[in-house]
Amino acid sequence: MQEEQPGLGVSVEDDVREPRQFKVMLHNDDYTTMEFVVLVLVNVFRKNENEATQIMLNVHNHGVGVCGIYTAEVAELRVSLVHRLAKESGYPLRCSMEEV
Repeated sequence: MQEEQPGLGVSVEDDVREPRQFKVMLHNDDYTTMEFVVLVLVNVFRKNENEATQIMLNVHNHGVGVCGIYTAEVAELRVSLVHRLAKESGYPLRCSMEEV
C-alpha cells in the first residue's frame, strides 16, 4: 500500500531507498606482515583480535579477505585510511571496495 504525500503526487515508498552497500577487501602481497594486517583490521575496521586474525588468515591463504560492508562514503574512507597507513609504514598493502 503506497501512501501519496498531499500535493506531490509521489509515493513515500518511491522516495526512500537503501544506500548502496560496498564490501571492503584487503589483498595479499609478499611484503606486508601479518601483524600489520591485524593492526589495520583492529584500528581501521574495529575488529577484535580474533576477528582480525581470521580475516588476516583469509588474506594470507586465499589472497583476499573481506573486512566489512559499508555505505560508499564509509568504504571509501576506510580504503583511503588503509592505503595511507600502509604507505606511511612502508608496506604495499592494497585495499579495494566493490558493490554488494
